[in-house]
Amino acid sequence: YGANLYSRIVTGLPLMDSTGGFKAWSRKVLEAIDLNDVRSQGYSFQIEMNFRAWRKGFKIHEHSIIFVDRTIGESKMSKHIMYEAIWMVWRLRIWRFFGWL
Repeated sequence: YGANLYSRIVTGLPLMDSTGGFKAWSRKVLEAIDLNDVRSQGYSFQIEMNFRAWRKGFKIHEHSIIFVDRTIGESKMSKHIMYEAIWMVWRLRIWRFFGWL
């Protein structure tokens, strides 16, 4: 919840859950975004894709999923992924401010 609130406040992206849920992208959206420009990896990839689609004027519909915490195995979340997500939202805000995105 906190990470989604953080990304909403920093970027203005009007989504409740920018890193979860089911994602289905139309060909039109993917062509408009130009995937060669996407810089994120890890979970921030989802934030950047949503942001780019939103900035291009596409509507984003959310369909919630039920996420169950992992009970066995290890998390894929690393410090690198967390730092990337923290800074990616600020990068998106800066790009938006200067009209680069």
